[in-house]
Amino acid sequence: MGFNTFSALIGLRTALIMVTLLGLTYLLFTPGYHAAIIVLILVLIFECYSLVRFIAKTNAELVRFLDAARYADYSQRFELRGMGAGFNELGKAFADILERFQTNRQQQEEKFRHVKAVVEHIPVPLISIRENTSIKLWNNAARQLFGSSRLVTVNDLNQFGSDFVYHLTNIQAGERRLVSFQFENMEHQLSVSMTNIIVGRAQEKLLSLQDIQNELDANQLQAWQDLVRVLTHEIMNSITPVASLAKTAVDLVEDTKEQVKGQANVLEYLDDIASAVQTVARRSDGLMHFVGSYRKLTRLPAPKKIKVKVAECFTQVIQIAKQEMHGKELQFTVDIEPNEIEVNADPTMLEHILINLVKNAQQAMQHTESPLITMTARINRRSQVLIEIADNGLGIDDDLKRKIFVPFFTTKKEGSGVGLALTRQVMNAHGGAVKVTNSEAGGALFTLVFI
Repeated sequence: MGFNTFSALIGLRTALIMVTLLGLTYLLFTPGYHAAIIVLILVLIFECYSLVRFIAKTNAELVRFLDAARYADYSQRFELRGMGAGFNELGKAFADILERFQTNRQQQEEKFRHVKAVVEHIPVPLISIRENTSIKLWNNAARQLFGSSRLVTVNDLNQFGSDFVYHLTNIQAGERRLVSFQFENMEHQLSVSMTNIIVGRAQEKLLSLQDIQNELDANQLQAWQDLVRVLTHEIMNSITPVASLAKTAVDLVEDTKEQVKGQANVLEYLDDIASAVQTVARRSDGLMHFVGSYRKLTRLPAPKKIKVKVAECFTQVIQIAKQEMHGKELQFTVDIEPNEIEVNADPTMLEHILINLVKNAQQAMQHTESPLITMTARINRRSQVLIEIADNGLGIDDDLKRKIFVPFFTTKKEGSGVGLALTRQVMNAHGGAVKVTNSEAGGALFTLVFI
């Protein structure tokens, strides 16, 4: 109806122009109508201007509507009441179309924000590598994995290990690989999988990088705990009666010696028996104590976590260490940044493992001039709290770095191989990790990572 009215108005204006032209033509060929000719010319000019303005207004409103739709400018309003009933309906149609566009746009934005929020909170890091070798980090987990590193192209990933870049660029769709990842001199194992996606006409790789180092450590610890539990149970069941019988045999030999005091050859023979049985008894007690120490690995209580100020903990550890060293020459250096740094940990467990690490450092520097232990606390680029214990000894051989946390393994003559294994178990119970490397000074550097 509105567009019919519009057509009728155009036709009416065109008809008036034609009539005016006919009248003007007639008067031009009829003498004596000069004034009428001037009037008709003015009327014709007004009618042409009215027609052009009428059409231009329509085109302007149509262009404004198309621009509003193109640039998503939903603030435009189309009030065309002054141009007739048809234009009023046209204005309503424009407004309704823009309102529908706006509603669809809002729904799409809501869906996009929802998907973005879901991806952002996925605990698995997601990154993509485009055909031009540029990379994009898709969620917070990915940003935490790489810390504050500036990553623009694949070459920027070389700082995390050349093997890491090789595997990311050569992995095939649907394949899963276990990849080594270096971050601040600490190695992590990542489970990497990839899928190809097409955005527009470009293809890119979407990779998930799941840090499974803690899970690997936890599974390894669980396996060792199961083994230690079985071994200690069987050993204790076997050695307990041996120790008991050995002590009984010693008592019997002593009683027998009282009864044969006058027989020198028999007493000498009994002395040999007593010596042998006492040796068995001592070794049995030592073995029971040795096996009992391993039960700590299977009976670790759940940590009672509180906020612990690292500075206060360092002070207590240093005081205890100096008392136990009985005046031995040993210097401590403490570096805490920021000084108010705190960790969420069990204070008793934390103090215990720090003392153990300090003792290990002191024993490793027995032949070192000017022995020095450096205790450091800082926050890394992943916002994790790191506590580091370093010495200026000879360091640790590369082939030993993977073995020192294994239960039963020790390089000390009188060591039990429990201390560092227990340290790793305590850190695992806290949801963290313990790493070892050699410091720039050449000595051993143990790092406790609190997540």
